[in-house]
Amino acid sequence: MSLDWLYTAISFVLKMWHSLFVRIGLDPDAGITWTLSIFFLVVTVRILLFRFFIKQVKSQRAMQELQPDIAKLRAQYGTDRQGMAKAQQELFKERGVNPLSGCLPILLQAPVFLALFHVLRRLRPDAQGLYTWDDPLTTSAAQASLFGAPISSSFNMDPLKEAAILSLGVTYTSIRIVAFTLMILMSITTFITQKQIMRKGGPVEGQAAMIQKFMLYVIPVSLFVSGFFFPIGVLLYWFMNNLWTMGQQFYILHKHPPKARVDLAKSDRPATDPKLLAPKPGAKPSQPKGRRPPPGASGNGSSATSGAASGNAPPTPPPVSINKAKASSAAATAGNPGGATGGTRKPAPGKRPASTKPKRKKR
Repeated sequence: MSLDWLYTAISFVLKMWHSLFVRIGLDPDAGITWTLSIFFLVVTVRILLFRFFIKQVKSQRAMQELQPDIAKLRAQYGTDRQGMAKAQQELFKERGVNPLSGCLPILLQAPVFLALFHVLRRLRPDAQGLYTWDDPLTTSAAQASLFGAPISSSFNMDPLKEAAILSLGVTYTSIRIVAFTLMILMSITTFITQKQIMRKGGPVEGQAAMIQKFMLYVIPVSLFVSGFFFPIGVLLYWFMNNLWTMGQQFYILHKHPPKARVDLAKSDRPATDPKLLAPKPGAKPSQPKGRRPPPGASGNGSSATSGAASGNAPPTPPPVSINKAKASSAAATAGNPGGATGGTRKPAPGKRPASTKPKRKKR
């Protein structure tokens, strides 16, 4: 299947933006004119993909809300990965969630990226008109340079294109310095944008977490390696696309922040039965800390002092010792032997008088 229609569309958008900047007074052969044309190609593509970006945001938020259900499925199936995957797919289908929707904008930008790569790769000073471009416009794009490096050049070039580019009076060293700098910036901004996407969607687990890790680490590294063969114009496109994404994510995170993560351990913990906290039969209950002591346990001296100080209660008499009471009773008996009865102790009311006769010993 031929992709000439896609190459024609990309070259047509670049041609329209270039002609607009020429009309407002910019030099048609200047590198800034073609750099702005590439930037507004990014703007055009992102506006066309805005609908899919909204779907990406909704899908990520939906995945965040499904995390408690996914955690329950993981606890239910344990090490049964096949059953877990099947139940998870049924859950996604029931809720209408697609984990791959988060990758949709990048996947849709891939054809545009490849089409721009194809157009700029074929640019050279001696090339004929490409697609909707005539010969003068093609030569202007091939000779336009940024910081001394033509936008059609790359870090590694084939011998024919290298000879045509170096005939413009540029050096291979300046080309490689600009290309390597853009490769680093492209990889760093790709990593930052993926981190922003993860913050926007909130924490995820399972398959979605694996996809996020792939997007976070593998794609920046693969772009850096591929950057050795990308034209500088393609590196500019990806770098500007990342800058647009960073600004867009920054706006979304501040205007529509993600919901706080639900603590699954606390939400799924069953309520404790109060009966289970009661002591076992025959066991002594332990007194909890911080319990107030019973009334009167704080001492009588403090209550008596407070009562005397307030004047509302009489002072409490000191307690009488039982031993002292017995000693005083024995002293009174010794001082008055017999008493009124002549030495005989008077029986207590209701009791029979004790016999004075000695008891006989049993043989």
